[in-house]
Amino acid sequence: MKNFASRTEGIEVSLIRRMTLWAKEEKGVNFALGQGIPSFSLPKEIKEKLCRAIIELPQLNKYSCGLGDLALRRKIASVLRKLYQVKIDFKKEILVTSGAISGTFSTILALIEKGDEVIIFCPAYSSHIEQIKLAGGKPVFVPFLEEKNWRPDFSALEKAISLKTKAILFSNPSNPTGFVFSKKDIEKIIKIARKHDLFIISDETYDFLTYKKKFWSLLSFKNARERSIVCFSFSKKYAMTGFRVGFLVAPFSLLKEIYKVFDEAYICAPTISQYSALLSLQIFGGKPPSQFQKEFEKKRKYTLLRLEKLKSFFQFIPPEGAYYVFPKVNFKKLNLKKIPLSLEKKVEKKMKTVSSRFQTNDLKLSLLLLFGAKVVTIPGIAFGPLGENHLRISFGGEIDQIKEAFDRIEKFLLKIKK
Repeated sequence: MKNFASRTEGIEVSLIRRMTLWAKEEKGVNFALGQGIPSFSLPKEIKEKLCRAIIELPQLNKYSCGLGDLALRRKIASVLRKLYQVKIDFKKEILVTSGAISGTFSTILALIEKGDEVIIFCPAYSSHIEQIKLAGGKPVFVPFLEEKNWRPDFSALEKAISLKTKAILFSNPSNPTGFVFSKKDIEKIIKIARKHDLFIISDETYDFLTYKKKFWSLLSFKNARERSIVCFSFSKKYAMTGFRVGFLVAPFSLLKEIYKVFDEAYICAPTISQYSALLSLQIFGGKPPSQFQKEFEKKRKYTLLRLEKLKSFFQFIPPEGAYYVFPKVNFKKLNLKKIPLSLEKKVEKKMKTVSSRFQTNDLKLSLLLLFGAKVVTIPGIAFGPLGENHLRISFGGEIDQIKEAFDRIEKFLLKIKK
C-alpha cells in the first residue's frame, strides 16, 4: 500500500483523549479529574423546549445553510453587543462552528502555509499545537511564567517574532493553567500584532468562568478587529459538550476564507445543536445558569484545599478562570522504586505507544495514577514542552467524585513517598 500524506507525520492524538481511552479499558476508574467535561446535565429549560422542538420542527433533521442558522447568528450578535459593547454584522461576521475547536482548525488551515510560524503561549491547549503542525506551520512557544502566576513573558514574545511569523494564538481563560488575560495583557498583544502585522486568534471557550477577575474579550478592542479571529463555544457554558456547537467572529474579509475550509470539512454544525444553542441564548442571555458558577467555585475551593494538603508533592497556582489547575510535581518526593514490577511493566507498555517527545516523568506519573490509583489525570507534556513535570487536574466533575479521586491519589502517593 502507498504511504499516508506526510502532513500526518509528527501529529499525535491528544494525550487528553489517550488517557481517557486507556482509562476506559480499566475497571473501576474515577474520571473526575481528567477530560474537561462539566458534570451538569443539560439545563432543564433547554431540555424541555428542545424535546418539543424535535416533534414540532421538521427542519431539525436537515442541514443548515451557509454560515449557520440566521436566527442563531442574529441572537449571537445581540448577546455580544450586550456583553462586550461590540457591533457585529450577524450576516457576514459570524460563522457557526462545530465547537470552538473546528473554528480554530478552520482558521489555522485558512491562514497558515508551510513554513509559517505561529506564536503560541505555552503551556497551551494541545489541539492548537497539533493544528498548527497539520497546516504545515511551526508552533513557536512563548512561556507563561509560573513564578509570575502564569503571566505571559512579553519580552520573550517580542524576541520570538520573525519574518515567518503569521499569527499569535492563545486561549483565554487559559487551558490548562487557568490564567486570565488582563486588559493590559491583551493591549500588549494587540500592540505587538499591529507592529508586526500579525493575525490574532483567541479561543474564548471559558469566557463565562472567572474567579474575582474581569474577563476581557478580544472583541472589545476595536483597534484589533481587522486582524482578530475569536472563537467561542456553547459546550462548557451550557453543559453541551456532546452537541458540538460554537461560533467564531471575524471581519468578512477573513471569515469568507475561513468558511471555505469549514464548508469542505464540516458542511455545517449540527442543526439540532444550533437550535439548542439558540435556546440557550434566548433563555440565559449569553450567561451560564447561575448554579453553574456557584458549583464551579465550590469545586475549585475544594480542589485547592486538597492540593494544599498534598503540597509536599505538588506546587500550584490557583486558577483565575476555567476549571483546571496545573500543579508542578515534586518528583524528588517520590520513590518510583517502590512501584510493583507488574505496575511498572503496564506503565512502560503504554509509554512505548506514544512519541518519544511525550515519554516524560509526568506521563509516567499519570499512568501510575491511572493503573495504581484508578484516577485519570492529564500529563503536562500534553500541553507543550513547557508543560512537562506538571499535571492538569480538572474540577469540572461531580464533587463527590473529585473527593474520591483525591482520596485515591493521596493514598497512592503516600505509598511511594520517599
